Amino acid sequence: VQLQASGGGLVQAGGSLRLSCAASGITFSIYEMAWYRQAPGKQRELVARITSRGMTDYGDSVKGRFSMSRDNAKSTVYLQMNRLKPEDTAVYSCNARRDYNGYWGQGTLVTVSS
Repeated sequence: VQLQASGGGLVQAGGSLRLSCAASGITFSIYEMAWYRQAPGKQRELVARITSRGMTDYGDSVKGRFSMSRDNAKSTVYLQMNRLKPEDTAVYSCNARRDYNGYWGQGTLVTVSS
């Protein structure tokens, strides 16, 4: 199983980025997918998740700014991040979960400068 995250980088506050996570080795359409982030010295936190049916849920700190979507034909999820803030700086990782099975991908670094 591979979860390949991409799209991170350096952006100024107020800017936008779109992260992608391409999955392989799983029946993607039946998995719940999620984005987590971890900033230096902080615990990992849930950013957003999307069910196999496309229902989304967001962490309080990103509601109204971030949007998660999935393309089952491409086995890929996306995280559109708008109005970025310096406190959004973190390593963002994607996660796939189904029943008791869970998989993690490598992270992609997002740095937001003030």
